[in-house]
Amino acid sequence: MSRVDRVLAAAQHVSADRRVQAGFVAVTVVAAALAVVLDYEEFVAAARQLGLGSIALAFGLTLVNVLAAAAAWRSVLADLGSRLPVAGAFRVFLVGALGKYLPGSVWFLIAQTQMAARQHVPRQRAASASIVTVVLTVATAALASLLAVPFAGDLPGWFRWTPLLLPVILAALWPPLLNRVMTRVFELIRRPPLEHELSPLGIVRAVSWSLLSWLAVGGQVAVLAVTVGAPLEWRTVVLCLGGYALAWALGFAAVVAPAGAGAREATLALALSPVLSPGPALVVVLVSRVLLTVADLSLAGLFGSGLGRLGEGAGEPEPSR
Repeated sequence: MSRVDRVLAAAQHVSADRRVQAGFVAVTVVAAALAVVLDYEEFVAAARQLGLGSIALAFGLTLVNVLAAAAAWRSVLADLGSRLPVAGAFRVFLVGALGKYLPGSVWFLIAQTQMAARQHVPRQRAASASIVTVVLTVATAALASLLAVPFAGDLPGWFRWTPLLLPVILAALWPPLLNRVMTRVFELIRRPPLEHELSPLGIVRAVSWSLLSWLAVGGQVAVLAVTVGAPLEWRTVVLCLGGYALAWALGFAAVVAPAGAGAREATLALALSPVLSPGPALVVVLVSRVLLTVADLSLAGLFGSGLGRLGEGAGEPEPSR
């Protein structure tokens, strides 16, 4: 039995009892809140350097980042055959995504699969939507990362050839090729193929939401970086965008660390080194991390406690294409 088989089996045997879901939410909220508490004193000191205006603007961009990621997942799910109301879909994605604060790489998948099932989405389809969304997110992260290479200062000679990968990544997002790639991915993890091929319009929508998510979080990092002394120029903005995307990708690969803790911060600090000295860069990294965690908790709480319940059970499968 493959790892994904075990994940789906676990999701299928998770009780629909609200106490089980409440327990999962409680554990993940505690884990995320603990990440904030542990950095509280350092965060307060860093926030004083930044000022309320910069913190507020950065937090607004952080909210856009998280909501756009949720919209990307909803658009993929709709393209696979299940269109959920915005509130209901965001509830599934945002509450389920809190699983990333637990060690391991599958908790978010289990949670999103089980919660989507409560809204009449087949578990296999919900899991497929989450996996496809991860693939698209990684692809767009790679695109954003490559943008920063020409501005990154001293790099190994071989690394400067990486922008040549740009046509390869773009080609991988071409619908016929992407569908073949996803078929191969599901073969490797021993899962049935997608029920429906991803449509060109569906891919464009999901990729657009994902790119908006990266632009927003890149803007968040840029606001913080400029406030602590980075020059206000395109080079700074591109480094912040590409640097965070690369940091996210490496953090995602560090499956043992909750939400990529450690790997993400180290990579982002290194990416900012051409425009910031180590001290200010660490301030940016710390504040960015806390703002993202607070945004995750706030939006999951908002949609999980009220808005998301308005659409629960209202999902209607689209006709098969």
